[in-house]
Amino acid sequence: MTSGAGAVVREARAGDVEAICRFGEAHIPPHYTPLIGTAAAEEQVRLWWNETYVGSAVAAGLVVVAESDGRLVGVGQRGRAGADHVVYKLYVHPRHRGRRIGPQLLDALTRRLPPDADRLYIEHVMANERAGAFYERAGFRVDRVEPSPTGDPARAVVWRVRQLGPSDRVPGRS
Repeated sequence: MTSGAGAVVREARAGDVEAICRFGEAHIPPHYTPLIGTAAAEEQVRLWWNETYVGSAVAAGLVVVAESDGRLVGVGQRGRAGADHVVYKLYVHPRHRGRRIGPQLLDALTRRLPPDADRLYIEHVMANERAGAFYERAGFRVDRVEPSPTGDPARAVVWRVRQLGPSDRVPGRS
């Protein structure tokens, strides 16, 4: 468990799934609509913030949450793309940004990687410049940019990578 700035970061539990889904429904559309449009923002929620998808990720131990005063204020989720470890979600409630919750979530996800993981990828849409700047400050460098199948440059996927050292992980966690 990690705490600081009034937030506690911990591994998500089955009882958190509904709150995580509601968090996505409340915060993803207002954040992404100006960046990628209403339909694409709603698609993000439909695909990645539903109870089946989130429940599966939570059951697999891939999700961490941040709480403040008993309320969910942040979510992080990792997964795999082939052999690569990837952070797929890292979101902090707008009123709680700037309180080091994002770095705490990222650290919690990184510590749960297997001991032999030598790098961590993170992805975001091109239009999400705020996320890009945050990841850059966290040591992630652009690895590649994949054009969106829609042809919309705002929806291109930026893949960033950070090399890991032994101090980034807790041995025995996966």
